[in-house]
Amino acid sequence: MNIEIRRTFDLLDHLVVNYPKDDILAGKVAGEWVKYSSHDYYKFAHFLAYGFVELGLKPGDRVITISHNCPEWNFVDMALAMSGIIHVPVYPTLSTANYLHILRHSEARLVLVSSKKLLMHIRPAIDQLEQKPDVYTMSAIDGERRILEILKLGIASRDKHMGFIEQQKEHIQPDDWTTLIYTSGTTGDPKGVMLSHRNLCSNFLAHAQVQPCDHTCRFLSFLPLNHIYERSMNYHYQYLGISIYYAEGLGTIAQNMNEIGCDGFCAVPRVMEMFYDKLYAAGKDLKGISKVIYKHAFSHGMRYDYTRKRFNIGFQLMQQFYDRAVYRKWREKFGGHRLTVITGGSSIQERMVRLFAAAGIRIYEGYGLSETSPVIAVNNPKDGLVRIGTVGPILKGVEVKFDDDGEILTRGPHVMLGYFKDPDYTAQVIDPDGWFHTGDIGTLVANRYLKITDRKKDIFKLSAGKYIAPQLIENRMRESEYIDQIMVVGENEKQCAALVSPNFNTLHYWALKHHLHYRDNAELIELPEVRTKYQKVIDEYNKTFAPHEQIKRFRLVQEEWTADNGLLSPTLKLKRAILMNKYKDDINALFGKDEPSRPGLLSAFRSIELPTIKLPKKE
Repeated sequence: MNIEIRRTFDLLDHLVVNYPKDDILAGKVAGEWVKYSSHDYYKFAHFLAYGFVELGLKPGDRVITISHNCPEWNFVDMALAMSGIIHVPVYPTLSTANYLHILRHSEARLVLVSSKKLLMHIRPAIDQLEQKPDVYTMSAIDGERRILEILKLGIASRDKHMGFIEQQKEHIQPDDWTTLIYTSGTTGDPKGVMLSHRNLCSNFLAHAQVQPCDHTCRFLSFLPLNHIYERSMNYHYQYLGISIYYAEGLGTIAQNMNEIGCDGFCAVPRVMEMFYDKLYAAGKDLKGISKVIYKHAFSHGMRYDYTRKRFNIGFQLMQQFYDRAVYRKWREKFGGHRLTVITGGSSIQERMVRLFAAAGIRIYEGYGLSETSPVIAVNNPKDGLVRIGTVGPILKGVEVKFDDDGEILTRGPHVMLGYFKDPDYTAQVIDPDGWFHTGDIGTLVANRYLKITDRKKDIFKLSAGKYIAPQLIENRMRESEYIDQIMVVGENEKQCAALVSPNFNTLHYWALKHHLHYRDNAELIELPEVRTKYQKVIDEYNKTFAPHEQIKRFRLVQEEWTADNGLLSPTLKLKRAILMNKYKDDINALFGKDEPSRPGLLSAFRSIELPTIKLPKKE
């Protein structure tokens, strides 16, 4: 039976009618997978909807969820959607200041928190509010109200509120506001993006068409569901009847994939880099011919192309050999299946796309923003519509054009309703003709494939007038196994320079092999041998850039840049303003602008005015 998907909660009828399976959603409890059927999903969502109404929540009210991925998140999401209540999913890793801003700005009436740890994390922000929202927890915490109480209210008040919810489901229109997404951002307070049912449904229905998997498949979910990227993909899976298993955490991804016989997952490039690093490191422990074959499998994979295998017989034969000898064993670590991996959030290195594709792990690299629900373009290996190094063809139903300066503009049903309580900024990014200005610079390759070249606000100019697109340089440099993160600087300077956060796992291994002695990372990065090594790495990549784009100076830093320490956004983008401030002394030194932080002896002496005295004269 064909159920028309016009609102997100239409997925519930769609699943019950077309995919009545026993494990549409699953999560781990006490080491065991707990599975929910399509009927369970339908019933829990509806009873929670009755419970929210019994609590006194009304259409248009805002409810915040702060939760790690779990099946129950979906029950809440659908219950709120069919009730006309606005779902405000929030990152579980924000600062107290950000939580306070979101609580005040959204005027949330209810907060749902998944664990005691997260409750303690958000409590300082709630305590500062004059009007405090009700707080419920998903797990059992002494002294706290549980979401099970809302469920029980819904069961008890079923006859009372069933009619109202059914009326709401009929009344809610595709263009009605359904969720408020606070963008992570790299500077300033998060902005609230208002998305409608049409925004969400038009987008996931479009990108589901490029998916090679079906209702017989199982996908692992571990990126935060509060982010529109993973959330949209979860709708996408449900539309196709794909079972969704929620990982216990980032540290258990490979184990969980193996347990469920995984067919795919969503990732950000950093996750794929972690997989790559582990696979690469595994080869270092091999001996003899096994080590040689393993090394050549990497080299072969990095020359792979989605079209090349059809035309080069020699390449196909080597592909079959390396698949039996190496790649098949990689897949066994991830569940044994050929995998479908969707990546977004930032650019993934071309060599990784090639290597993983050669190993039967096909990467569907895409591009989008929270404001565009989110997908604008995505590569499609299933239909042969893929160009490595781009983010693929424009999604069906999405319009794209380029402004005079190369900025990507987009228009269509995927573009947000606007920013909550901020019509002025909304008008700045959505012009009168409905074009959303993404802030990204790009171009079309072969008149079909979208290529992102940089963020408009990140591009800077050297003193000689030459423009620098730092992301292009950074993405290329990060292909090195020795570089974890890098930030290119040099606005209004004569030349480019960079701050480099090393890949310390690789660097430690290299230092051990060269018998270097050091106490900690701070001492390690100061060793002349390390400096020389990184100079060689950077010099090699500099050969691929125009002279004005080459990194002339660099500084190694002892810290890793992560989302946890606030130097990367939750989607693992550089927080440039914060990094620039943190390393301002290092940046000044790179450009010969060293300023002592306290007066030295010379400046102290020069500050004293001396009285005149008689000086000796030459005889």
